[in-house]
Amino acid sequence: MTQNPPAIAPKVDYRTDPSQYRHWKLSFDGAVATLAMDVNEEGGLRPGYKLKLNSYDLGVDIELHDALQRIRFEHPEVSSVVVTSLKDKIFCSGANIFMLGLSSHAWKVNFCKFTNETRNGIEDSSRHSGLRFLAALNGACAGGGYELALACDHILLIDDRSSSVSLPEVPLLGVLPGTGGLTRVTDKRKVRHDRADIFCTTSEGVRGQRAVDWRLVDEVAKSGQFAEAVKTRAAALAEEGRKTGATKGVELTRLERTDSENGLSYQYVTVAIDREQRTATFVVKAPTSPQPTDIAGIEAAGASWWPLQMARELDDAILHMRTNELDIGLWVLRTEGDAQAVLASDATLEQHAEHWLVRETVGFLRRTFARLDVSSRSLFALIEPGSCFAGSLAELAFAADRTYMLDAEENAPTLQLNSLNFGTLPMVTSQSRLARRFYDEEGPLSAAKARIGSAITPREADELGLVTAAPDELDWGDELRLAIEERVAMSPDALTGLEANLRFCERETMETRIFGRLTAWQNWIFNRPNAVGDKGALKVYGKGEKAAFDFNRV
Repeated sequence: MTQNPPAIAPKVDYRTDPSQYRHWKLSFDGAVATLAMDVNEEGGLRPGYKLKLNSYDLGVDIELHDALQRIRFEHPEVSSVVVTSLKDKIFCSGANIFMLGLSSHAWKVNFCKFTNETRNGIEDSSRHSGLRFLAALNGACAGGGYELALACDHILLIDDRSSSVSLPEVPLLGVLPGTGGLTRVTDKRKVRHDRADIFCTTSEGVRGQRAVDWRLVDEVAKSGQFAEAVKTRAAALAEEGRKTGATKGVELTRLERTDSENGLSYQYVTVAIDREQRTATFVVKAPTSPQPTDIAGIEAAGASWWPLQMARELDDAILHMRTNELDIGLWVLRTEGDAQAVLASDATLEQHAEHWLVRETVGFLRRTFARLDVSSRSLFALIEPGSCFAGSLAELAFAADRTYMLDAEENAPTLQLNSLNFGTLPMVTSQSRLARRFYDEEGPLSAAKARIGSAITPREADELGLVTAAPDELDWGDELRLAIEERVAMSPDALTGLEANLRFCERETMETRIFGRLTAWQNWIFNRPNAVGDKGALKVYGKGEKAAFDFNRV
């Protein structure tokens, strides 16, 4: 077995489609979709490990993410999704341990973050779109496999006297469940903490009726009745799931992207990388042609409809930069184009908010902006002449750690708000970014709401607290240069911790705890010798050796 990953690994491409899947089978039966895991052992994203026992790596989860998007957009008739396995007596054994042992620290953390976001996306669709998910555990379910099940609305476990659910990371690997397992067991499943303590320190897991009694699963079914129980439960979930009234969806055609040594280019998003300065400038563009305002036109536009295409492009750019450009620590967010075109598009989103395609597009925007919030990069937004930080695109400015707005004598930029800025596109705290900015204080929020529909000048934006600073033309260049130079000179480790603390202030949700604990605890534990040292549990797993722990508690 190869002991080290290749010196220069190929860049990860998140673009895929069902014709390229190697690990999932996606099928449909009326209102019920089935996502069946059938991992190809030889189909690892990188060399050096085999994906045995339905274990997964980033490539498996990229396909899962894509499949979920296709269910949302291409199959509006679906109201419940069965997540199961095609392997006999195995649902999923979790993240591939040998892959983790071979991976860099950054790879492990980014892998965990993406899988977290995918599972959060399942819950987001359940919460906002009414799409229901059934985890049909037809065999052993361990680690990340159980974390996938935990993200579903209902867990059905086969009762065959051997299949169990487990979170064995602490006893076997010396690390924590990396995809929210500990948090969902307590916050979502409400498992009593002493039982959770036993469960999470026992590698063999819990099966049968005991799993139900401990709230680890919702129900069990004997082997002979399992298939019928899955069918019955999926049908019941479909009855309470989303009702779109549509039988034809929108095909998510392949994103067209031009890659260069120092950037990415899509139709509405570009990324320019300055490697010497270790910065990347994201430019998000307003629609350049008239956009449909009625449902027929929106459906005809399909994946080329501006808010949907822009969201797909921005999402792909964020994922590409996060995974493939680790040294680029500061992302500068800019916009270009006609602000009125953005506001007109937003008005269409509001007017047809109850239509399934509009609802799913808003959901895509919500999840994409939330992905930006949890990215471990510094974010600066620049509002300049020609910018279109208006409505939905103003969320980019409010997501930034700092926002600078040029107070120009002529052709000064403006900032424009609409109702989307006050709760339609919340963070994972369930707050709008403006509510986060002002700590839900009524005074500044009311002042901002009062300016909906007007073009806010740099000085007004500064007075309203909507931007960090509004330098004039004389100071603009120097102030930005100093701010960027100072930022990129600081410790990335310290900045990651600082940004996560300041972005997610005051209000906590299950999702913020999952990401916060990933950033702090798992990030730290992944670096410790007890896990990744020469005799660490993650390194010696499967070699017949016993881990050597430093028993000091630090």
